[in-house]
Amino acid sequence: MKNVAVFGAGRIGRIHAGNLARLPGVNLKYVCDPFGDSAAQLAQQLGAQVATMDDALLDKSIDAVVIGSPTTTHSDLITRAAAAGKHIFCEKPVDLSVPRAVECGEKVRAAGVACMIGFQRRFDPTFNEVRSRIDAGQIGNPEMLVITSRDPGAPPVEYIKASGGIFRDMLIHDFDVFRWILCGDGDEAEWLSATGSVLTDPAVGEAGDFDSTAVTIRTKQGRLCQINTTRRAAYGYDQRFEVLGSAGMLQAGNHAPSEVRQWDANGIKADKPEAFFLQRYAAAYRLEIEHFFECLQTGAAFRTTVHDGVKAQILADAAAESARSGQPVKL
Repeated sequence: MKNVAVFGAGRIGRIHAGNLARLPGVNLKYVCDPFGDSAAQLAQQLGAQVATMDDALLDKSIDAVVIGSPTTTHSDLITRAAAAGKHIFCEKPVDLSVPRAVECGEKVRAAGVACMIGFQRRFDPTFNEVRSRIDAGQIGNPEMLVITSRDPGAPPVEYIKASGGIFRDMLIHDFDVFRWILCGDGDEAEWLSATGSVLTDPAVGEAGDFDSTAVTIRTKQGRLCQINTTRRAAYGYDQRFEVLGSAGMLQAGNHAPSEVRQWDANGIKADKPEAFFLQRYAAAYRLEIEHFFECLQTGAAFRTTVHDGVKAQILADAAAESARSGQPVKL
């Protein structure tokens, strides 16, 4: 039985805590959050105890920590957990600073603990099926990837101000998908061009960010990727991509609450895509936390590591630089 502490009782912490509580062989012992009421409510709901992060790290019975706290706390908590000898699952990103993320990875390696970074899209069953078919050679050599990633609405402006910007907060998932789908044989990005606009809410621009972006990436082997994103899609949470290969194409489409189509004299009706990431990636969040503990049990390598977090962050920084300067970036 693995004893686990969850750091963070907000939206993402609640997702991970709920999945942990249902996982065989895992005991959710502590919920830790500076907001005591949130921690107490979640702990009571799941049969756990409330503790401070310091006390959880000092408890020798804790085998692993799951970090779902705000982005600005991630690298510090990873470093502290590693020093305490705990295995670590941490939500993306490692840190908004690439040098700090690299340093964090070095400290994890020095401590000899395992650390997985939560890029949940690699665990989405639909997306993962695409990766499996690429590996099976069903479309030959992958050559071009087009990613559409659109939120139903922008988060509060106060969140945007602290998020690191749309490229680091939102597109970091798409940069990881790019590396996972198009660079599976060791290829990496060589050139990137990005642009952004404020089309949905002037307050986003006043906060110093974009709400709509377009990114083009070329790899060292000449493969191409285009990513389009917006913080407003009136029809729901739009998450899909297609990859073109030398022998065919694979498409991964949206999920909807049901797959029923109604045909009548007025036209054809269907459900909109899932409302947001909590619904769209519910299975992915469950499967990634299962993967974390399976790898701890078997000693297998994690699918997503600090290295992947650093690589995605480098692309996010390059995109932010390109969008601000109007010039492409050589990587």
